[in-house]
Amino acid sequence: MKTPKKNVVRCTWAANELSLLYHDREWGVPQHDDRVLFEFLILEGAQAGLSWDTILRKRENYRVAFDGFDPEKIARYGRRKTQQLLRDEGIVRNRLKIASAIRNAKAFLAVQREFGSFDRYIWQFVGGKPRVNAWRLGKKIPARTLESDAMSKDLKKRGFNFIGSTICYAFMQATGMVNDHAVECFRYRE
Repeated sequence: MKTPKKNVVRCTWAANELSLLYHDREWGVPQHDDRVLFEFLILEGAQAGLSWDTILRKRENYRVAFDGFDPEKIARYGRRKTQQLLRDEGIVRNRLKIASAIRNAKAFLAVQREFGSFDRYIWQFVGGKPRVNAWRLGKKIPARTLESDAMSKDLKKRGFNFIGSTICYAFMQATGMVNDHAVECFRYRE
């Protein structure tokens, strides 16, 4: 894995090697691949109450434990697979979060059937293109917006859970639906 760029201005939250790599390569990059969108949806829900660093450290374990974030497979998980996941020290072993991943896989597949893709559905909340903000280093970025409120409300109506407005906004940031890189950050204009 290539090391992060040195001597560049970044968003202040990118503070260790793992978060630097994530910041420099993924965070804020517009995502339109349904599997990747599903991965972020599950990981953001798993992060609730924890640090994103914890999830980044466990991400590869999640990919293995959750069959590469294949929603078709996850939607079929039963009691045996749930018990296996609860014993897996490589992921967050929270019964409600694991049950949520399974439930969300089923809801995700229903959205795909209705809209043709999850991408087509989810990007409607920002009018189909990234919202570009202009935050300065050190300024507090909101934890939620009107768009994330609307997304959360609609996802809940469709059967998703662990999907409050704050989780939705973090999902929007991660998947590039909003550009929340600080204007001084080298990634802002990318």
